[in-house]
This record gives sequence, structure tokens and C-alpha cells, in this order.
Amino acid sequence: MSKLPFGELPPYRKRTFVPPEVDWDDQQAVARLFDLLEEKLAACKSPEDLERWLLEESELTAALSEERTRRYIAMTTHTEDPEAEAEYLRFVENIQPISRERGFRLAKLYTEHPLRPELPRDRYFVLDRAAETQVRLFRQENIPLQTEETRLGQQYQKLSGSLTVEFQGREQTLVQMAKYLEEPDRELRREAWELTARRRLQEADEFESIFDRLLEIRNSIARNAGFESYVDYAFLDRGRFDYTPQDCLEFHEAIEQEVLPLVRELQERRRKEMGLESLRPWDLAADPKGRPPLMPFQDAQELEQKAERVLDRLDPELGRDFRTMRELRLLDLDNRKGKAPGGYQSTLSEARLPFIFMNAVGLQRDVETILHEAGHAFHALATREEDLHPYRHAPLEFAEVASMSMELLGSAFLEEFYPSPEEAARARRAHLEGIVTFFPWMAVVDGFQHWIYTHPEHTREERAEAFDALMVRFGGDVDWRGFEDVRRQTWHRQLHIFLSPFYYVEYGIAQLGALQVWRNWKRQGRGALEAYRRALALGGSRPLPELFRVAGAEFRFDAPTIRPLMEMIQAELAEL
Repeated sequence: MSKLPFGELPPYRKRTFVPPEVDWDDQQAVARLFDLLEEKLAACKSPEDLERWLLEESELTAALSEERTRRYIAMTTHTEDPEAEAEYLRFVENIQPISRERGFRLAKLYTEHPLRPELPRDRYFVLDRAAETQVRLFRQENIPLQTEETRLGQQYQKLSGSLTVEFQGREQTLVQMAKYLEEPDRELRREAWELTARRRLQEADEFESIFDRLLEIRNSIARNAGFESYVDYAFLDRGRFDYTPQDCLEFHEAIEQEVLPLVRELQERRRKEMGLESLRPWDLAADPKGRPPLMPFQDAQELEQKAERVLDRLDPELGRDFRTMRELRLLDLDNRKGKAPGGYQSTLSEARLPFIFMNAVGLQRDVETILHEAGHAFHALATREEDLHPYRHAPLEFAEVASMSMELLGSAFLEEFYPSPEEAARARRAHLEGIVTFFPWMAVVDGFQHWIYTHPEHTREERAEAFDALMVRFGGDVDWRGFEDVRRQTWHRQLHIFLSPFYYVEYGIAQLGALQVWRNWKRQGRGALEAYRRALALGGSRPLPELFRVAGAEFRFDAPTIRPLMEMIQAELAEL
């Protein structure tokens, strides 16, 4: 994996159980480590022994996690490199199944251990709950299915990352094409949008085939585990102990009631300012006053420099942490052909360091993305002293509070990207409008997945119709005439549907938490930021509602919670 930008990084804690050198492609070597853990667990004679054993198990799971992450980073940063792809798939197909099976055996032995009830309940409640869930869900016959699911996800990423079009005399990725949607020239926007949409449609059958197989696999996994519906399996598998599928459906209704009217209001304002008869899909990203696109930076290096200055102004410690990431080459931010789409932050679990991956092309959206992923990175760094590997990862609903809060907090210092006050205000407005319009899209993606997995025998045509109905319900006043076929297949671009089923409502729940953190910061300043950081340091060691509470937010996503937050955004937009 020589193409990794950060090279070798030492473990944050010196290994005491895992040997310094391990051939992670050697199935027998990995199995021997699990054998040794089983022997050591059986030999535990006191609660203190059991606690030491948990740290040793954490050391192994962190080492395996880091190896997988390193291979994933190599594969996503160079999707056209057959060696990187082969190394990742070798781990997924040969080592991950062993890790899952043996991890289950360890969880079962741990949950049955006579000393477990003697451990401090407050410290180990979340860990025990996760172990009990792992035991409940595990089925041997699901291991090859989960391996195939991961392999298909890699196929989706490879396909998406390979798509390019010829535009303005040169080959461009679909990510690069997004910048043309901000151009004042409406005909140019339409041409770029349609070319990109039609390119995706050319691969529609391949996208559908990949998903058909994923659907079949996921339904089989649920049935094997004793669940009638993949929905119930997925909720437990994702650790959703604090809300239900019905809560999600009610969240969608609250968005329809409290957010969609504001979306329509913003769309109408945009339509009038642009002097249009109707808003078309290519009219949603351009400046409504016809100004040229915001140009916050020219290249990835400038993006890094300016983001660092924003974070320094927000909090010197955060600025220092980001500077450390730059020095260690833990950032890969530019877009290029052969790079997987999207953006992510992934933690190197042994080094306890974050890595940020994104596809920056010079848009304001890229500024929001780097702040977002930096929030995840700060979350990872805040938990470096936690030696239990599972507790260094918060539930996704709160992990996204960390990132979305950073977008909002950092937006106060956008002058580092835009010396002109007018441009900074314009960027802030675009960000807030993006938050408002995100909620209905979240409802579409989450609602679509609820429909998919509660209708397991559906056809492709029924699937397209279900998605289209949600687009009509939550899309507001956008005119898709002549492009209904594109609208029906828009979900193909949403990688979460392919890679992480049901991972999307977390963004909506977290956005409400982040808006509350931001509101607190506007009122309290430093105290709110300190509460946010205290919550980050808890990692995943506490239940989800408690993490929200420590951060100064309520864990609710109903209409009474949403309404004042939308009113706050309306007031902010009025000032801008």
C-alpha cells in the first residue's frame, strides 16, 4: 500500500497483545490471535482480569480495523489500481469473515462469562448491550452474504468513480461537472446537467443489477437471523435502541409539515429573482441574482490553508489538530479521475488518527465538506485516550452532530475564504438554504429505503415509481417536465442506498442536534463549544440521548423540535 499518502503510523499505545508484525493476509495467523483471546478469557479469575481482557480484545479489533481502513483508503483513492483493489478484496473475502465469526464467538463467551455481572454497570452498559446484540444477530450462513455485499459495494463505487463525460473539449468526471451548475449562463447549466444525467442513465441497468443483488442478499441476511423484515434487522444491526421505524415515518411527516413550506418559500423567491416561469433542476445551485459562482479556493492546498485559518479563529486547539493532520498527510482532498466519489472521514484505529477523503473542485460545497469531515476528525481525536476500541466510535446519529455542528460553527469565519463581506454572506445563505432543502431529500432517501425493504418482492418499475412518488411529495416546486425518466433514477447517485442501508436518517436527526449546538453557541459562545467538546470526548461510551444532552441538545425529531429551529434559520436568512 505504498500509495497511501501518510505511510506508516505507529500505534497510539504500544501493542501488548498483538505481535509487532502480523501478516494480515494469513488466515491462520489471524485465527491464532482469536484462539489466544478465547484461552485468556477462559483464564480470567477476577473482574480486573476481565477488564484487562477487554483491552486486549480491543487491541486486536483496532489492529484489524486499521488494516481494513488502510486498504479501503488505498482502493478509494486509486480505484483504477488493480493491486489496491485486490488487496482490499483479499482482506474482505479472506480475513473479514474470520473476524466476524470469531468476533461473534468472543462476544458470546463474554456475555456468558460469570464475571461479567461484576463489572461496573455504568462503565460497561453500552458495551454489553452491543455484545448482546451481536450475539443475537450473528448467523454463520450470513458471513459469505456479508462478504458479497461488501464486494458489490466496491463494484458500485468503481462504476460511479469511472463515469466521465466530454464537455467543453475535455474529459471531466461527474463530480467536476457539478461546478457548471453554478454558472450564470442557464443554457450552459442545462447542457451540463443533462449531459451528466444522461451519462448516469446509460449505466442505469448496471446500477439496478448491483442493487437487485444487494436487495436479495439483505433480505436473506434478515431471514437467516430470524426476522420477517430487513427493516427490523437493520434497526437492531445499526444499534437503533432509542427510536423506531415508526418514529422515522413520523419524522418524515414533521418535515412535510414544518420544513417543506419554507422550502417552497425559498424556491418561489429563487424563481422570482431569476425571472423564470418555473424552476428546473439545473436552476437550483446557481446564484439567483446571476452572479458568477463563488470561488472560495483554487486547489486543494489553498482549501487546506484557509480551512486551517477558519478553525484557528473558532478555537486554537481545533486549528492545532487540523494542522497536525496536514503535517501527517492525513488529507486527500482533490478530485481526479479514478478516485471514488463522495467524501468520508475514516479513523486509523491503532494510530487513533483520522483521515479525510473528499473530491474538491472549488465550490462552496467543498468548504462545507471540509468543515464537516473535520468535525468527524475532531471527534476521533477527542477519544484518543479511550482504550476500549468500541467506545472510540459514537453512534452515527451523534457522530454527525460533531460534523454538522462544525459546518455551522465554522461558517462564522467564512471571511477566510471570502474577503468580500457580500460573498461571505452569500456563502452563509447558501449553506443555510442547503440545510433547509436537505431535510426533504433526507426524507426521500430514508422513506425510499423503508419502502424498499417493506416491499421485498417489488419490481424495478415499482421501485422507480415509489421513488418518484417521494420526489413529488418532498420535491417542492421544481419542474421536471421532459426529464421524468431522470427523476425516477436519481437515487442511483446516493451511495448510502447501495453501501450503507438505512444510513441516512441519522443525518436528519443529527442536523437537528447541530442546529441546537449552533443556537447555544450564538447565545453562550465559549460555554457551548466546551459542552460540544465534552460530548465528543465521550465517544460511544454513553447512550445516544445522553450524548445529545451533554452537548446541550434534545434527542427529539418531532414537529415541536423542528419548528423553532426553522424559525431561527428564517430569521438568519432575513438578516443575510
